[in-house]
Amino acid sequence: MDIIKQPFGVTTDQLPVDLYTLTNDHGITVQITNYGGTIVALHTPDRQGNSGDIVLGLETLADYQARSPFFGCVAGRYANRIAHASFALDDTTYPLVANNGPNHLHGGRHGFDKIVWQAETVRADGEVALHLHYVSPDGEEGYPGKLDVTITYTLTNQHALRIDYRATTDKPTILNLTNHTYFNLAGHGKILDHVLMIDADRFTPVDSTLIPTGELPTLDGSPLDFRTPTAIGARIDQPDDQLRHAGGYDHNWVLNRPEQGLRHVITVTEPTSGRCLDVATSQPGVQFYTGNMLPDALLGKYGQTYTKRSGFCLETQHFPDSPNQSQFPSTVLRPGEHYHETTVFTFSTAA
Repeated sequence: MDIIKQPFGVTTDQLPVDLYTLTNDHGITVQITNYGGTIVALHTPDRQGNSGDIVLGLETLADYQARSPFFGCVAGRYANRIAHASFALDDTTYPLVANNGPNHLHGGRHGFDKIVWQAETVRADGEVALHLHYVSPDGEEGYPGKLDVTITYTLTNQHALRIDYRATTDKPTILNLTNHTYFNLAGHGKILDHVLMIDADRFTPVDSTLIPTGELPTLDGSPLDFRTPTAIGARIDQPDDQLRHAGGYDHNWVLNRPEQGLRHVITVTEPTSGRCLDVATSQPGVQFYTGNMLPDALLGKYGQTYTKRSGFCLETQHFPDSPNQSQFPSTVLRPGEHYHETTVFTFSTAA
């Protein structure tokens, strides 16, 4: 196993940025930059043993700064949407930037996806890790409290990439962190033939601006029901209001068994390559997104052109708009409390 550091460019603010390549003993390589904590590339073998890059991305740091649709990054302080770009906490209302129509999305205009994180590499028995650290000042993007955040990417010899999110605050605040990688297990083309299973009996339906209505209906009879493994494209264009609102899938699934902490909840298989992705998480929800809002033609890595539905995201998270929906699991973090969530992506191949 190994971890190698190399320069990745300089930001428009003249901050140097690095690229870290983590490699295990079984043909898995992940490249992560400390700009936005972004997964730039992730190579895994197919059923024939041929290695391929299974995440969407861009060629240069300048590209990421200029035109990235949140490729591979850390989303925060609050991943996903907050209605009307404001929330109340302890009788104080905090206005945020409306950067997604009337709503606030992924931490604002200068969220964690645009931060140059302090990086430290770690080698241990059977794994290599990248620690990323940032102290978000009180009031940044409108959020209260000085927030001390560490995100650790660990590549193991058990074919897994583990992401640990940890944080503390000096004032009451809200926090919801996730990773926004776009996967394509074939390495190219559309993701509609990928077969998906999500262990969730319910979801949070949304309005036309993709804000949850507050209901938690069962998935029985819904085209969003993936309890039985189903091709992503099998029902994506059905005449359903929820699919129309999002242009496909862009919803939060209420994952089963949250009281059990870290548990396996998602499986994705790509039939041609045989690549499989299994997801375990401690989070109560996952935003499954099918790249509905990707540009018509976005030039990516290796000269590829990405289009709508070229990749899918599995953003393990708390629910969207939780600060304004008291019936949802709380995202409040207070002084003396320790935020810690974990998601593990495990890679394999089907026979």
